[in-house]
Amino acid sequence: MSLRLGDTAPDFTQDSTEGPLRFYDWAGDSWVVLFSHPRDYTPVCTTELGVVAKLKPEFERRGAKVIGLSVDPADSHLGWARDIEETQGAKLNFPLIADHDRKVSDLYGMIHPAASDTTTVRSVFIIDPNKKVRLTLTYPASTGRNFDELLRVIDSLQLTDNHKVATPANWKQGEDVIIVPSVSDEQAKTLFPGGWTEHKPYLRTVKQPA
Repeated sequence: MSLRLGDTAPDFTQDSTEGPLRFYDWAGDSWVVLFSHPRDYTPVCTTELGVVAKLKPEFERRGAKVIGLSVDPADSHLGWARDIEETQGAKLNFPLIADHDRKVSDLYGMIHPAASDTTTVRSVFIIDPNKKVRLTLTYPASTGRNFDELLRVIDSLQLTDNHKVATPANWKQGEDVIIVPSVSDEQAKTLFPGGWTEHKPYLRTVKQPA
């Protein structure tokens, strides 16, 4: 069964490019971005791993760790890592799970029940420090993932966890946000003393809280 938003991300122990890895121990109290690949030496995934390696400092700045998964063994991953560094100009600087027995892929519902192979293993999970799944995405094999969007989602989740706001379409860090409908105008006066703009009674925008 596929994981749904709010579910607890399952713990697991699996081999990786950094040796045996127990997921909860590795994650600690960080946010986690787990993204999966159907096999090693695939062209789109090669570019994705290079991009994530370059963006790792941006994830770390948000208190987030990144971890990849591919369904081939660790020794194959190490060979692929050399290709990634050569072609993408970035060294693999985060663990790549070796899900050779499909244990994690099955546990997280990454393989469609009707699939004859692992081509459906193109999933992304954002997991919070309480090990709750906060975002799930599944991409087709032909479409490279947008990791800037995942950074944007983490920014939004962290902001909205701490303030009674939501983020509008295409929101970026620093832009105006929406006061959630459960906050009355009276409560909003205390929470947002600088005032807000009421477009409709249910749509009130305010400067992003600090």
